[in-house]
Amino acid sequence: MRKRFMQLAAVLLAATLSIPTVWAGRTNDRGETMIRVGLASSSSHNSTGELACAQLQNNTGYGEGFRFGYYDSDMNFVELGRTGREVTQVAVLKTQNMYYGYDSSAGKYTYFDSDTGGLSVGCYHIQIPGSYMTYEDAAADAEIYGGFVAWIGGEYQVRVGAYLSKEGAEGALASMSQGTIVGTSSYGVSVVETGTDRILFQFDGGKDQALGILPDVTEAEDARTWFSGFKYRGGFTYQRLTGGNLTVVNVVELEDYVKGVVCYEMGREWPLEALKAQAICARTYALRRLNYHGSLGFDVCNTDYCQVYRGVGSGRTDYGPSDISDQAVEETAGEVLWYRDTLADTFFSSSHGGASESAYYIWGTNMENYPYLCGVEDPYEETVADKNSYSSWTVKYTASELSKRLQGYGYGTNTSIDRLELTYSELGNVIQVKVCYTNGQSNTFTPRTKVGIRSAFGVNSIRFTVNGQTVQAGGGSSSSSTGGGYAINGSGSLASLEGLYTISGSGTTEQAGEELYVISGTGQTSKAEESSGSGETTGGTNQGGGTVTVSGSSYVFNGSGWGHQVGMSQYGANAMARLGFSYDEIVEFYFPGTQVGDY
Repeated sequence: MRKRFMQLAAVLLAATLSIPTVWAGRTNDRGETMIRVGLASSSSHNSTGELACAQLQNNTGYGEGFRFGYYDSDMNFVELGRTGREVTQVAVLKTQNMYYGYDSSAGKYTYFDSDTGGLSVGCYHIQIPGSYMTYEDAAADAEIYGGFVAWIGGEYQVRVGAYLSKEGAEGALASMSQGTIVGTSSYGVSVVETGTDRILFQFDGGKDQALGILPDVTEAEDARTWFSGFKYRGGFTYQRLTGGNLTVVNVVELEDYVKGVVCYEMGREWPLEALKAQAICARTYALRRLNYHGSLGFDVCNTDYCQVYRGVGSGRTDYGPSDISDQAVEETAGEVLWYRDTLADTFFSSSHGGASESAYYIWGTNMENYPYLCGVEDPYEETVADKNSYSSWTVKYTASELSKRLQGYGYGTNTSIDRLELTYSELGNVIQVKVCYTNGQSNTFTPRTKVGIRSAFGVNSIRFTVNGQTVQAGGGSSSSSTGGGYAINGSGSLASLEGLYTISGSGTTEQAGEELYVISGTGQTSKAEESSGSGETTGGTNQGGGTVTVSGSSYVFNGSGWGHQVGMSQYGANAMARLGFSYDEIVEFYFPGTQVGDY
């Protein structure tokens, strides 16, 4: 969840802050809290869309075979049937005519709903009369008839064949003594052994019931299963929500889910206390969002719109959970972040650059309900600047280039930029940029406008200056053009140091040398640097808030940080851990007024 939100995503996240704060845990009969993670769906928040075919493969050494059934309302798996341990690969298909072939874009063989010229799995079957009380009874007859077991509308059936047309099924039926030609509803799915036309199980629970698959029939201690390039613990559901392709969901125990988040959202070998802080945030975030994507059949997505989740990892040894990231989850198991008697909203992003920001300025959040999302000054993050590639960045435009960029969004057409007016929050972040044009018109950008500040100006965060100009000490405003030289008091400049004299504390005057040092209002000294129209003004600050006006032929954005600026800074957590802070101290620092506790 390194929240690289576009502004639409930010608007949607603002809506999440209005969800009910009362949390009710979802536990199964074994006392496990289960999380449903969307892996493939119609949501834009999943990187994989709905699928015509979804394949599973046992991870060698971590379980064999598959169980078929469904999950009840408490997330208990109800078994309806199973394969033998020799079946290690299955494919779930929608019950339409499907064809096996090579997908060159994915580099693998799969099943398509268009004719590939290869083997086929048809959607017409012959049903043997009668129904069965148990899977074992149905499976015995299925073996006699050379068919398969189906669970249709709550009862077991035996079906034979997988024909591409009704005529083909009728021809086969003519040679049989009994049977009826059938299919399924538009919500039905078939499970085949991958690479074959052999149906292992068919399921049709209607619109509201999804097929569940729980890998392993050997009672392996730690079953893991490949899906789409990653290995996952837990089970899976498959549902044709609108009668089309499949939505795929991983049903996983909470702590296993958190293990599959922490290592992807934060460096897998980062300091233990930082990883623990991430685990607290990840666990709390998930529990606050039970059923958030309920209309799609899952709680959270698997991308950074929610939290990045990749299960147990891929085939790479340097990607996925590590010993220390798993340790962080295990040592904080069951712990979450509370604000009074409700779960906190534990947002986080990569780097804040010196201060987080109030969620009010970012998403329009009602701060009476979320006072802990107020933003804090962060003196720690800068201590790991050498490890953070976003600790300092620069984005440069000529006035013409910036005008064209804004015109690409539909702003400032048929005119040019006259000046920028930047408004800073008390924490020193840019919360508004007003672009004034030469024709007298203007556009105003904030973090929550349709095109937000980061998108409009192509910057990584809202912690930046333009042309080095900063708010004067004590608030107020300053303005400057972009001529070169040395900035003076944020509102004037010197072209060079030539002819400049200094006065010592005793009153002695002498010509300034090449290395001149300045002292800020806070007593900090630093070497005077020539800005050349684009440098950072030394000694200046935007803390306390105020407005800066900048104009000229070029606009240079110098900033720090990456992300939406709300909640915990991950690099800040890294820094605090290195400085000896514990995980609870870290999260409670970034979310003032909260406490770590059990759920």
